[in-house]
Amino acid sequence: MIYLDNAATTKPNERALSRAAAYLTEKWQNPSGLYRAGLSLQGELKEARSALLSPVADETLFTLTFTSCGTEADNQALFGYGRRGNVVTTAGEHAAVASAAAELKNRGVEVRFAPLNGDGSVNAEALLSLVDDKTSLVSVIHVNNETGAINDVNGLAKAVKAKSPRALFHSDGVQAYGKIPFRLGREIDLYAVSAHKIGALKGTGALIRKKSLPVRPYIFGGGQEGGERSGTENVFGIKVFAYAAEEKFRTLKEDFTRLRAEREALWNALDKDIFVRISPEEGSPYILSVSAPGLRGEVLLHMADDRGLVVGTGSACSSNAKHRYSRVILACGADERTADGVLRLSFSPQTTAEERAAAADILNAAARELKEKTR
Repeated sequence: MIYLDNAATTKPNERALSRAAAYLTEKWQNPSGLYRAGLSLQGELKEARSALLSPVADETLFTLTFTSCGTEADNQALFGYGRRGNVVTTAGEHAAVASAAAELKNRGVEVRFAPLNGDGSVNAEALLSLVDDKTSLVSVIHVNNETGAINDVNGLAKAVKAKSPRALFHSDGVQAYGKIPFRLGREIDLYAVSAHKIGALKGTGALIRKKSLPVRPYIFGGGQEGGERSGTENVFGIKVFAYAAEEKFRTLKEDFTRLRAEREALWNALDKDIFVRISPEEGSPYILSVSAPGLRGEVLLHMADDRGLVVGTGSACSSNAKHRYSRVILACGADERTADGVLRLSFSPQTTAEERAAAADILNAAARELKEKTR
């Protein structure tokens, strides 16, 4: 099987799993316990927190709260800090932010959506025009999960604060963390990350938060995580997350360069009489979104699957949605014919040149066959 749906989830890193195995079999105790083993695990969590935070942020300015996933982290940011005035976000957000924003609107908070550029990045000028002195929160995705477009969140956060100093800035960093080189600027207040996108396990995520912000928990209970997120910590999942992050950041720049070349090679090998490109060249090297206008992307997905190639059609979290066309792709300006033919090909550091070449052959053959059938 050739797996090119890594933006949806990644294969767990075997080295990270092996290193963390003791937290299932030996160090399984409650980290909130006052006995020696519990206190020791608190120290282990502190180490994991630092391992995840230090590659992207100044630990004197930021802290990190463990959650069950990136979606929970996004929800904690929006429901915790978007309580007054208006919230500004974009038409290209992952469902974790878009659906939370819709719920905020149901609760009486005004929500404003900035339009997208053709590649899926936010129109910065339009975004800033929506920000005023009543804006409580601005949320901009760092890497668009459907097109791979990279938003300059540090620059946008700085511009937002210059216009409205009281506004907080949040970013969904799920497709950026461990994949593209960056460090959080001091103008960013909240940043969500997810474990299973970088070779760790489903069921673990984190919200990076500016230390100067007030604590506003989303889940209440026993007061774990310093009162920021109740619920007994998933120590095993957290340690796998930290170990997988160590692996990712060790080779991040090399992977970035190599996968950019693989992405371009795959695009160059696709039949240009059938496929058009949606992803920008300057976007994340981990995502290549294309379309076969006039053909059903979902049908192509199944045809590729039958031939041993796994790809996506967009956000996996939207696969159960009632709408036929991706709202994000339509917001990029694509017509329905193009939006219907979208395929998302997403890479990992384990993707090989041989797999990339075979994937192009499979997609070309499937698309030509389907095109012939639909004549």
